[in-house]
Formats: sequence, C-alpha cells, structure tokens
Amino acid sequence: MKYIVLVGDGMAGRPLDELNGRTTLEVAEKFYMNEIVKNGKLGMASTIPKGMTPASDVANLSILGYDPAVYYSGRGPLEAANIGVELKKEDVAFRCNFVTQADGKMLDYSAGHISTKEAEILIKEVDKRLGGENIKFYHGISYRHLMVMRTGSSEEAAKIARIKCTPPHDIVDKPIQKHLPRGKDGEALVGLMEKSKKILDTQDVNKVRVDLGENPANMIWLWGQGIKPSMPLFSDLYGVNGSIISAVDLIKGIGKIVGLDVIDVPGATGYYDTNFKGKGEYAVKSLEEKDFVFVHVEAPDEAGHNGDIRAKITAIENFDKFVVGTIWEAFKNRTDVRIMVLPDHATPISERTHTTDTIPFAIYGNGVEPDEACVFTESASRSSSFALDSGYKLMELLIKER
Repeated sequence: MKYIVLVGDGMAGRPLDELNGRTTLEVAEKFYMNEIVKNGKLGMASTIPKGMTPASDVANLSILGYDPAVYYSGRGPLEAANIGVELKKEDVAFRCNFVTQADGKMLDYSAGHISTKEAEILIKEVDKRLGGENIKFYHGISYRHLMVMRTGSSEEAAKIARIKCTPPHDIVDKPIQKHLPRGKDGEALVGLMEKSKKILDTQDVNKVRVDLGENPANMIWLWGQGIKPSMPLFSDLYGVNGSIISAVDLIKGIGKIVGLDVIDVPGATGYYDTNFKGKGEYAVKSLEEKDFVFVHVEAPDEAGHNGDIRAKITAIENFDKFVVGTIWEAFKNRTDVRIMVLPDHATPISERTHTTDTIPFAIYGNGVEPDEACVFTESASRSSSFALDSGYKLMELLIKER
C-alpha cells in the first residue's frame, strides 16, 4: 500500500463579503480535490487541541499522528532539527524572524519576504554583533531564522521556554510594545530585539531594499521557543517508511525528528512562487521506494497572513492543479493507494492569522467507502457526519483502518 498526505497550509478560511459570503476555498477552482471527494469521503477534523495555540507546528504534528498535547515542546527545536543544530538539554531554541517595524507597529512579519541570500548576510551580522558563548544565530530560508540560547541548566531552559512570546504574523499593524516578551525572564529577549534595530538599520542590504521600495529587515523578532523534543519514530508508530516534502524548516524538522526522509525540491520557496509541480512529481518519484509521503505547501497560508484574497485563491488553485493533480493522475487507477488532502489549520483572510476553526479533509482509496459529498469546502465538511475531534487520529484513519 501507498499512503499520501497532501497539505495546503492555511487553505481553510471564513466567508468574505468581497466574495459574496463565500470563502476563498469555495471560490477557487479545485477539480482534483473535488475528484478525491467524489470518489472518496469528506470529513471534518480539529487539528488544534483545546487550549493550544493554532500554530503550524501543532497542526502538522496532529496530521502526522502525534498528539501535540503529549509531544509538542516548541517550534524552535523543530526548525533546529532541520538545519542540523543539535540541542542539549539546557538549550532553548527560538524562531527568529526578520520583520519590518515602523512607528512602533509591526508593519511586515516577513520583511517583504526578504530573499534567503539577503537574509543570510544580515543574520551573520546579527550573530557577529549579538551572538556569543551563550547565544548563537543560524540562518534559514527567507525571513525564517533561528536563535539558540544556552542556559545553565535544564530547569532554567524550561523556565525560559515558558516565557510568553507572540508570533509576529499575529500582530501585523498592531503596536509592538504590547506584544514584547514580558517579565524578568523576557528582558534579555527584548534587549536583543531592541539592539538588532541599530545593527540592521546600518546594513547596505536594507538600504538597497528601501531604495527599491521594499520593506527592510529592520528588527529581529524572537518567538516560538522550546526545548529538545522526544518523539517516537513514524515507522515504529505506523509500520511504514516514508518521506516529507516542504520548503519550510519547521515541517522538515518534524520529519527529521520522526525519521522521515526529507526531500528537497528545486525551486521550493515556501511562497507564492514555489515549485508546485515539482513537489507533486518528487512525491510520485519517492513512492517508487517508500510507502508514505507527506507533501506540504505553504503558499495559501502566506496569502492568508498577507490578507490577499486573489493570491490565496491562486495558491489554492495551483496546489490543486499541480500537486493534487499530479498525484491523482499518477495513482487514480491503482488499488493499492490511499490519499488524504486537507489544510493543517484555517488562516482566514479576515483575521490574517491562524484560527482554531475545524478543517475539512478528504480521503480516497483502498477500503474507503464513498459518501454523498462532491465538493471540498468548509461548509460541506461541516455537513458531514464524519468528524474527528482529535486531529492526531487522522493518521490512524489513513494507515491503520482497513
């Protein structure tokens, strides 16, 4: 058997007046997702456990079959795993965004989706000026980077990991001061963030970006911190070997920790211009040797954060045509396959951030009895009697139920 999971990050949303009360998912042309629904089964799931933040790390852990309430220890450590940073028990890993701030507000959580080449220059300068024996900065992709803080003990690390830090994409156009890390333990973080402004303002990279009318990376933003996680291997839990495909360090890091092979697709950017078709093609190729593949596409989520209706519709359509479509055409006539398609969470245009809304999922293939549903939408899923209150059970549904 071959098992395939296709995730359009943040694809789900809420009705918009601009779309006559429809969601972007309802408006988007999605022939292949609808084919999976017509020939399979549509359901509704909650990928965010009650009381947890609706973050991509939490949601994708759920989809991969790991209960976040048990295994989640922070976003930073997952990204550290992907870039090869080995954490010790007294280390705390933080996500480090390059952002654009202006007049005391968060103008852009991604510094205009700064290029990886530009960002690497800047993060090296930040590390040179702010790093040291107990603090180290590591470059990632585009605006997404990493800071590791080495504390004196695992107890101290656990305390720092509990500091309340706010994701920058949650506070676009809002005052920064109200959302900085709070309390005595957060003072050091605020100090680093404030010092970064003076360092970044003087960099030629940012001067060029301003001259070109692009948002400069004029501040670092620290968030998503955590300590080294401990999770069982995917093969031990589900009895299959597999691969994971994503442009996002977070998703690839989860894959590495649970023993999935990480496949890097040329041209995969984590943005609107990602290589959609390449992801589908590499997934098909990986299944010649593997039993399982997990394909993640970030573009719809980015459009949701940007509040861009047209870009989100286009991203959903590209995901459908080039990722889902490539998979469907390769496997639609085979009887030894199961395919699941879904968003990890909702990123409504109206909110410009993640929400805890339930998400639609569709499953097709060997042993799946088709239902009456015919379209892949939020409203159709809510009309279904096929519901999972715990998202981490999705993987058991895909692999173990026959």
